[in-house]
Amino acid sequence: MSLETMRPNPTWDAASYEEAVDTLAAHSDELTYKIWGGDWCKDCRALLPDFGAALEAAEVPDERIEEFALDQDKEGPGIEEYDIEYIPTIVVERTPAGADEGEEITRFVEEEAVPPAVWLADEIEAELS
Repeated sequence: MSLETMRPNPTWDAASYEEAVDTLAAHSDELTYKIWGGDWCKDCRALLPDFGAALEAAEVPDERIEEFALDQDKEGPGIEEYDIEYIPTIVVERTPAGADEGEEITRFVEEEAVPPAVWLADEIEAELS
C-alpha cells in the first residue's frame, strides 16, 4: 500500500531547494528511501508531500522508493526490523548494485528543524563525501 501523503506537492519549488535536490539526484542510483507514515498522521501530511516532490525533482527512480503505510496504532511492515517508533520516519540505505540488502546511511525521524529533503541531503553529503 502506498501513502497518499507521498504524492508530490505541486506547489513545491525545487529551485528554492536546489542544493538538496542536487544531492538527492547525485546519489539517485545508489540510495534507497524507505518511508514509514500514515495518511491519517498530521506530521506526515505536513512533511511528506514536499519530500515526495523533492524525490521527483531529483528524478529518484520509483524502485528506489519504498513506502510503508501504518495504521493508527503505528503497526505495519518493517516496524520491528527498522525500530520505527515515530512517523514519518525515512530510512536512507546505500544498496550496491546486485545486493539484496542495504546499509543504513541516515534516517529522518518525525521532526527536525529543517524539511526532510534538506536534512537528509545534508546527512547524505556528510556521510558520502
